Amino acid sequence: MTEVLSQDEIDQLLTAISAGDVEAEEVPKPAEQRKIKIYDFKRPDKFSKEQIRTVSIMHETFARLTTTSLSAQLRSLVQVHVASVDQLTYEEFIRSIPNPTTLAVINMDPLKGSAILEIDPAITFSIIDRLFGGKGESAKVTRDLTDIEQSVMEGIIVRVLGNMREAWSQVIDLRPRLGQIETNPQFAQIVPPTEMVVLVTLETKVGDVEGMMNFCIPYLTIEPIISKLSAQYWYSSVRRGATTENLNILRERLSTVEVTVVAEVGSMQLTVREVLALSVGDVVRLPNVRATDPMVLKIGNQPKFLCKPGVVGKKLAVQIIKKLEEAEEEEFEELTAEGEE
Repeated sequence: MTEVLSQDEIDQLLTAISAGDVEAEEVPKPAEQRKIKIYDFKRPDKFSKEQIRTVSIMHETFARLTTTSLSAQLRSLVQVHVASVDQLTYEEFIRSIPNPTTLAVINMDPLKGSAILEIDPAITFSIIDRLFGGKGESAKVTRDLTDIEQSVMEGIIVRVLGNMREAWSQVIDLRPRLGQIETNPQFAQIVPPTEMVVLVTLETKVGDVEGMMNFCIPYLTIEPIISKLSAQYWYSSVRRGATTENLNILRERLSTVEVTVVAEVGSMQLTVREVLALSVGDVVRLPNVRATDPMVLKIGNQPKFLCKPGVVGKKLAVQIIKKLEEAEEEEFEELTAEGEE
């Protein structure tokens, strides 16, 4: 408990200080009070530091993908990287951006609500100038976009949203869609002014022109998946995706790859002189091969199936009759190697 001095003790202490018997520094100081943290009910922190860090990691991936795609489309050096990730009210975000600017309202399916992608006018006009055949210079004056310029920026934003979907894939199968483009921030009221948002600021450089891209996500929109924005979930989903989702994506992409398929009747060794002496009508007798034996169907250079020849309509074809086991594949490979020797 804190010791309380009586009135006599206080008088004696003051007298001693006046007489010089006790120095003022020797007077015991009251114990330091517990530090009080100020909490603003108008600006409640709804995102933890871990969630902010996870959002930053996601959008670092988005920045790398956007750097690559815009560099290829503009045929110019483009650099995009995450400058900061902050939480603030929507009103503060609206007041911090210029007017006019390029504001894309993004539908965040399957999440409810929308988000805002804001592109600095300097970057917007640099992109437009580059696509129209210029050197990528920024506009000297600030103005609204024309209909043609707005249509061009819609194409750019749609391309960028594809990168966003890939960057969010470890957390949710996001399908962002461009809703509309506004130039006046006052016309893009997607949430109440006091609603908390997470703001991802991306430093962007197109050629020699520098500016910012801001991605504003309201808490109401991201709330259903807020529990997934943790390091533990993030890294576990990365490992899980390596065996399921990524495997399915690889299988889907490989299914469209063209490979060479060869039905091999047999093989034999000939000298170059004998090959040069061959002519139309000559018969080459293959050793240890009968007309009734099945042929080997090779995928690339690997024997995979046994087949028999036939005709489908007016075209020659083969019918697969058996899949070779690993031991049989090795046996056919050894026979092929012996024939080549």
